[in-house]
Order: sequence, then C-alpha cells, then structure tokens
Amino acid sequence: MKLKILKTKKDYQTALERFEEIFQAKPASTESDEADVLSLLLKEYEEKHYVIEAPNPLEAIKYRMEQQGLTNSDLAVILGFKSRVTDIFKKNRKLNLTMVRKLHHELNIPLATLVKEY
Repeated sequence: MKLKILKTKKDYQTALERFEEIFQAKPASTESDEADVLSLLLKEYEEKHYVIEAPNPLEAIKYRMEQQGLTNSDLAVILGFKSRVTDIFKKNRKLNLTMVRKLHHELNIPLATLVKEY
C-alpha cells in the first residue's frame, strides 16, 4: 500500500483494512514498519473525524456511580448531605469547589470534567 495522509473515508477504510492484515507482522520487518506508520495515520484521521467529547459533570458522576455500584445515599456520604445530591441531579444546585474536590478524590473523576459547564 502506498502510504499517504488519509483525506477521505475511503482512504481511511483502505488503510484500516491493510492495518488489520499486517497487524501481527514480525518486529523489524517491512510490514511491521508499515503497520507503525499506518497506525499513526489512522490515529490522526480518527482524532480529526471521530471526536468524542467529554461528558458533562452530572453524566460523569452518574456513570462512575453505576460503575462502582453506588447509590444516591453513598454519594450523599461523599458530599455531606442527601439533599445536595437531589439538588445537584435536578440542577437546582451547581457543584462547588469542595464538592468537585471530593468527587475527584473519592470517585476519581477528572477535574476537567467536573468543572465543565452544565
């Protein structure tokens, strides 16, 4: 395959198919080098055309709670009051700095996600 910048979806599909063919090439082989370059080209195309935005803070909290099997009561223990949890999920109260720090520390949610507008 001739290596070039991927500009179209067809270029992307062709490169992806070729990459799948040579993915398990022996190290230091010509195909291995080609796979290395193709992976960079594919990554560049995907970062430009398949952008995944970070979730809003509430979605991130709910997702992490689901992952860890936590309830609203568990979250209330982290934040201090059950009424805060209800107010936050109903969007009657915004997350404050103390809550952001606790959520980041206890649930390991990235700070950049927690401070986004919602």
